[in-house]
Amino acid sequence: MNNTLLSNLLAFYEEDPADPFNVYALAIEYSKSDPARAERFFNILLDQHPDYLPTYYHAGAFFAAMEKVEKAEEIYQKGVELALTQGNSKAHRELLSAFNNFLDELDD
Repeated sequence: MNNTLLSNLLAFYEEDPADPFNVYALAIEYSKSDPARAERFFNILLDQHPDYLPTYYHAGAFFAAMEKVEKAEEIYQKGVELALTQGNSKAHRELLSAFNNFLDELDD
């Protein structure tokens, strides 16, 4: 992990913890090296910023990789619904595709 990047992301988060992008960036960065911290930040996003659409693709993949199947499925489903609600057809297609791939892997 790039310590300078992580330090900068933490500084942005400390400066404005209410900005979902700051939380999102930390979740993504920690997912590369520290799953426990990544999970903490993904959970913050899901609980405190449920309308932040970018969360759902990466959080679904993260929890699927952590073998938290029920949570991953719930996240993908919420993301697909949120994308429809927000009228974001590109995100809807991407989330639906990721969700279907996730379900296909469960069947294997």
